[in-house]
Amino acid sequence: MERPENKRDKERVPVPSPLHGEVMVFQPMTILDISLGGAQVETPFPLQLDSLHDFRLSLGDRSVVVKGRIAHCHIGELQGGVLYRTGVEFIEPSEHAKAAIGAFVEALKVGRQRPPVVDAELAE
Repeated sequence: MERPENKRDKERVPVPSPLHGEVMVFQPMTILDISLGGAQVETPFPLQLDSLHDFRLSLGDRSVVVKGRIAHCHIGELQGGVLYRTGVEFIEPSEHAKAAIGAFVEALKVGRQRPPVVDAELAE
């Protein structure tokens, strides 16, 4: 049985000189506070004002990805290194994300859940 040399559906075309791009990688962050409209996060790196990022949030037993706009960013604490505090405005979260965040925030308000150790990552 003969194997075709090219298994791709679409032909790749060589580029005459290198093209540059970027890859999104999830980076750990700490959520300091959260609401339906956004969150304050802490990262070891600054985030550019007005830039858009995807945030993956593990809220108890639910996980969501939301797009957020960086509203502000400043140096927060200097404990063994610089930590940046950043305000994130959630941009058009899905109904699933709104429901998960809303339930999580309500649980925090009524004390049904101790202050969370939130597992969160930022696609940078």
